[in-house]
Amino acid sequence: MNEAVVVAVNVGLPKSVPNGSRAVETGIFKNPVKGTVYLGRLGFAGDGQADLKNHGGSDKAVCVYSTDRFAYWENGILPKLAPGAFGENLSIAGAAEEDFCIGDTFAIGEAVLQLSQPRQPCFKLSVRYGVPELPEAVQETGYSGFYFRVLQEGNIQAGDRIELLERHPAGMTVMQANEIKYKCKNDAEAIRSLLAVEELADAWRGALAKRLEGLEAQG
Repeated sequence: MNEAVVVAVNVGLPKSVPNGSRAVETGIFKNPVKGTVYLGRLGFAGDGQADLKNHGGSDKAVCVYSTDRFAYWENGILPKLAPGAFGENLSIAGAAEEDFCIGDTFAIGEAVLQLSQPRQPCFKLSVRYGVPELPEAVQETGYSGFYFRVLQEGNIQAGDRIELLERHPAGMTVMQANEIKYKCKNDAEAIRSLLAVEELADAWRGALAKRLEGLEAQG
């Protein structure tokens, strides 16, 4: 894969923001932290999520987004973007969804991480920017970002290289996984190929297994 680097480490605690006639709790607002930040099994020190059913946990300890995608979103869709724009903990540069595979392991600073699943776009992206179609656009492009689980805890800081320790033999990229989930919904063989990656997060595994069961029932 291309050489990638951490542009910023971003953290933030949940807060209440307006959403039409009501308020919603969200942890999508993350800000860069200077110096090293400790990464534990469930995430960075000083970080938090509002919806613990769909965010956080060991499979989604670290949200990652490539700043290489910012130019696309800034072209008439979103305003000028800065690290943390997509609620990510790690803003990176030099590689994106087509360069990372499910199950890959990486050394970043003192930590060792494993890619667990693509990031599933959430309605709170539209709440943040006032662009209702944004989650669907993220899904359509595959420019989703992704999640790491933490295999070894440690400090990370901006400027750390993202060193590939082991490429998963299946070579199932984040972009390909997004294609299978959102665009190849009736392709049982493709779904099986993604489910064959044992390191795939339980949330995605459960949803895909249910879809496959339905397809197989149809004959």
